[in-house]
Amino acid sequence: MNVLLQLSRAIDALNRAIGWLAMWLILAATLISAGNATVRRVFGTSSNAWLEVQWYLFAAVFMLGGGYAFLKNAHVRIDFISSKLSARARNWIDVVGIVVFILPLCYLMVSLGWPLFERAWASGEMSSNAGGLVRWPVYALIPAGFVLLALQSLSELVKRIAFLTGRGPDALAHTGPSETELLAKEIAEAEAQRAAHASAKP
Repeated sequence: MNVLLQLSRAIDALNRAIGWLAMWLILAATLISAGNATVRRVFGTSSNAWLEVQWYLFAAVFMLGGGYAFLKNAHVRIDFISSKLSARARNWIDVVGIVVFILPLCYLMVSLGWPLFERAWASGEMSSNAGGLVRWPVYALIPAGFVLLALQSLSELVKRIAFLTGRGPDALAHTGPSETELLAKEIAEAEAQRAAHASAKP
């Protein structure tokens, strides 16, 4: 189990790094989107290549971020039911969900996505839009994203089993405010400071 827990920590570190990268990709996509809109409005022109870069970045965030979302327990749960269950019951539900649903789904999507990527790579498939981009990078995101999700699923499975066998903490335990709650608190504090600053002006 110690070896599996070490492997779990390595997978967590990988998806944490991918999640950090995805955050920067969001910024890049936002800046490119703003640039595209500005150029179109000011100069009356646009570039299909830059529009597709924007879409590719969005696709990368969506596909590569699944494992990170699972790591952070940020995916959708039916909390009003799970909150009423015991810690062991919640972990057993996750074990069943990972083995019966997530891992088979990942296998299916990688099996279907890899040939799509291979064909695009071999043929040099290009976008049908004038000035568009080569397609294989975005097709590669499908198997890559589901491999990362499968790896994180295995990591979470190890953590659930470790808890159920008394060899690790409860990864589902809510020990503090979530990242969303922390962000909401920061925004509220910033708004309060801004309002206080505005009221202090003569």
